[in-house]
Amino acid sequence: MINLEKGSYRKWITWVWIVFLSGLGIFIFYVFAVSQNLFFLFGPLPDLKTLENPRNELASELYSADGVQMGKYFVENRSPVEYEQISPNMINALLATEDVRFERHSGIDFKATLAIPWSILKGDPKGSSTLSQQVAKNLYRTRRDETMGLLGRVPLLDILIIKTKEWITAINIEQNYTKREIITMYLNTVDFGSNAFGIRTASKTYFKKEPHDLNVAESALLVGTLKSTTYYNPIRNPEHAYSRRNTVLAQMKKYGYLSEDEFTKLSEIPINKMVTKYDVENHNKGMATYFRSYIRGELYQWCKERNLSLDRDGLRIYTTIDSRMQRYAEEAVSEHMRDVQRKFNTYWKGRNPWRDEFNKEIPNFIENVARRTSRYRSLQERYGKDQDSIWIVMKKPVKMRVFTWKGEKDTIMSPLDSIRYYKHFLHTGLLAMDPEKGEIKAWVGGIDFKYFQYDHVKQGRRQPGSSFKPIIYTAAIDNGFTPCYQVIDAPVTFAKDEKGKPYTPQNSDGPPTGESMTLRRAIGRSVNTVSAYLVKNLGPTKIVDYARRLGITSPLEAVPSIALGTPDVSIYELLGVYGTFVNGGVWTEPKYITRIEDRKGNILWEQPTKTVEALSEETAYMMVHMLKGPLEEAGGTARGLYRYKFTSKTEVGGKTGTTQNYSDGWFVGITPKLVTGVWVGGDDRSIHFRGKDGEGGRIALPQFGLFMEKVFADAELAADLKNTKFKRPKNLSVSLDCQVYQEAVPVSDSTYLAPSAGDSLKNAGLY
Repeated sequence: MINLEKGSYRKWITWVWIVFLSGLGIFIFYVFAVSQNLFFLFGPLPDLKTLENPRNELASELYSADGVQMGKYFVENRSPVEYEQISPNMINALLATEDVRFERHSGIDFKATLAIPWSILKGDPKGSSTLSQQVAKNLYRTRRDETMGLLGRVPLLDILIIKTKEWITAINIEQNYTKREIITMYLNTVDFGSNAFGIRTASKTYFKKEPHDLNVAESALLVGTLKSTTYYNPIRNPEHAYSRRNTVLAQMKKYGYLSEDEFTKLSEIPINKMVTKYDVENHNKGMATYFRSYIRGELYQWCKERNLSLDRDGLRIYTTIDSRMQRYAEEAVSEHMRDVQRKFNTYWKGRNPWRDEFNKEIPNFIENVARRTSRYRSLQERYGKDQDSIWIVMKKPVKMRVFTWKGEKDTIMSPLDSIRYYKHFLHTGLLAMDPEKGEIKAWVGGIDFKYFQYDHVKQGRRQPGSSFKPIIYTAAIDNGFTPCYQVIDAPVTFAKDEKGKPYTPQNSDGPPTGESMTLRRAIGRSVNTVSAYLVKNLGPTKIVDYARRLGITSPLEAVPSIALGTPDVSIYELLGVYGTFVNGGVWTEPKYITRIEDRKGNILWEQPTKTVEALSEETAYMMVHMLKGPLEEAGGTARGLYRYKFTSKTEVGGKTGTTQNYSDGWFVGITPKLVTGVWVGGDDRSIHFRGKDGEGGRIALPQFGLFMEKVFADAELAADLKNTKFKRPKNLSVSLDCQVYQEAVPVSDSTYLAPSAGDSLKNAGLY
């Protein structure tokens, strides 16, 4: 009997060993099959090359010329840091809570894994994933569809395969990276909630700090969010976040990172006392939002052509924007447009501003605008031809937050009323450029990007009015006229306009005076009859040719009305024109990106400077002299600039522009080292002041003045800008002192012949 028992015992032991070895063999084969993705059943694992060069999704960062980060482009907002840039408090909180045996295991914590059943029985289930396993999951995307094989789509089996792949990858990670590198990779990849991926973005989002400045309580709070970024979010669920933070602090005390007194003190701090600077980064906030939005389209296209991702590849884009000038430009726009809007509201108080040419309110204006909105189109898809249902929704009051010049306001109004509300606002664009290098220094495309996202700098094109006239005068100067040329302010009639009818341009300030004046005085006072006279004698086609030479790319028609600046152009284009005058006749393409680097700092692209010798140095300087006329000539349209102190610190010129019905107000100002263009008007041309309050000298020029005043008040910027003069050629062929010329009475229009370039100095100064 005993022998039988011994025999049975041996058989039982043998059977156990057979089962064990079979199971071990199956397990080894299974692990091998998973690691090799046998028959494509399990999905691929990252290879050695991928492990050494992990594909981490990083936000691309945009920098100003003076090194300030202006914004990011991202799907996941993430910016990497090095281990040395992370607070030890953060490391301690992480290890105490997520992987206390991190320094002792090789990727898999078997003790924690074996403890899972016991923790489940206790009702306190805990995860066993090590930091290395979590890096595998986060960094190598082991749970994405493209990494799943055929068996990876079978319920329950998929979890086993995923965990196995993460174990294998974790072990490989441990073999290829140091412990510090693994911690750094983890903290650079993990999601902390509030669209904050990685420790650097999380530190800035919750505390406006860099990672190395995090204290113990802040570190514990961030680590606490990792368990559930929504449930433990300190903004959405402060009570849950408070409890979880204290759990982390307790873990730190348990493993010797905190004393009992430190734990007690820190655990009593309320969440609202910690998170006082919470700010989720997005594309609607920060510096130069219009600029960032506009160039995003260009950057996407650039990346597409090179098989790159703007939102994921961690590119570094370096721009020409000066963060200080940008800030001053945004401040000037805010201050000035708030004042202009107040005057506009007072002007139209009790009346709607959308008017036709006879000052009659345009019927159904708001309804017609509504039909062009995406909301209306979506309702049309839903209700089809049922207009009643569409308008019921459009007229139904709902809660919404709206823009005001006193800050955002929560209110209740219908979608139709919100359109009506927003149509009362005036808009603007401001662009400043270094004329020699063509570098854009400040770009403000509107009054508030969050609510008005249309860019009025480069995207928008409007009639420039008299700010287009310098192109006309350039053509004249380049074809034998001089600034001292005498012209009579008298009616000029074109036989045919674009409609085939006689056309006689009118002055904006009343009928022609019959006064004889120099071209410089005429441009200074913005006399329409004189510009019309030049267009008639030079021909509209020549004016278009010069506009093209000076960088205008918008559609232009060679018609008589070009004398009044009727073709639509952008601020961006017009600034290039004025920059050419200051830059000695060399047109320099306005640029705003200097270079693009990859995440490792390798230069992928550099912006070349594109220049064209558009004018002679002499013609360019004479135009600069002409553009000083609006400030220096009697009755000049820009004499209001003298109330700004900066005008005593540098040479200044500029030109106002106003369209016939006051829909557009312009001012382009020049100094030797900075050229700035400003436009102000309504989104719709029918919305505007009626009268002098809508002139460029009143609604655009002050914005330029405010901006320049702020720039010159900055000692560092002013040091480079003040006490500068426009470059004057050594030997001008004509005198710019009009007193040296003989007085003469202009001959009649019918006997006029344009002077040739070879005329004598005396004759070239007379009309």
